[in-house]
Amino acid sequence: MNTLALGPQWLNSDYLITTFGLIGVLLIVFAESGLLIGFFLPGDSLLFTTGLMVTTNKIDKPLWMVCALVVLAAVLGDQAGYLFGRKVGPSLFKRPDSRLFKQENVEKAHAFFEKHGPKSLILARFVPIVRTFTPIIAGVSRMQYRSFIIFNIIGGTLWGAGVTLLGAALGNVEFVHKHIELILVAIVLISVVPVVIEFLRARAKGKKEPAASATAPTPVPTGRSQTRGRHAKR
Repeated sequence: MNTLALGPQWLNSDYLITTFGLIGVLLIVFAESGLLIGFFLPGDSLLFTTGLMVTTNKIDKPLWMVCALVVLAAVLGDQAGYLFGRKVGPSLFKRPDSRLFKQENVEKAHAFFEKHGPKSLILARFVPIVRTFTPIIAGVSRMQYRSFIIFNIIGGTLWGAGVTLLGAALGNVEFVHKHIELILVAIVLISVVPVVIEFLRARAKGKKEPAASATAPTPVPTGRSQTRGRHAKR
């Protein structure tokens, strides 16, 4: 199967699966679920393509086994992120930016976690970048471990098995077989939409704040304070 390349070849789902097989898929799912270096990996398109390849026998494993292993990798990845967050703690928010780490990603995940609470572990699974940092933020926030495990398993199952099964189901559709490249491109674009929306919101908010501060009226001293000033001079 040849797919359109979106970015570097080593980030192309078809290339990754063909080169590294199911083991590579599981390692990528694990890394993207909770390791700081995994936020840029193609999680959604990778799982969708994995489901497609199972139905076309490109991956010679039963679909149920692939889904179970993907869910396990996703849950363990979040677990690693949570433990990392508990160990690192608030120092994560003081870490300087680098090529693979941006403080704004941590802040976005923190805002997402604060807004949605424990269920953010489920919702974040479907938001690129945020899904990598959310379990880490849960660890930093000392989220109750029992609650974390429950929401982690639910989110890992819905995302890991859900997206893989979606790819497998659509793989049986003749239209998908004929337009596989366009389908994969659409999946990647859809997965990026939340990130673009968040970026535009942040940009609009950044423009409004300076404008608001610029138009804010300057406090004018009251007559009483002016009178006091005259008495002080005397």
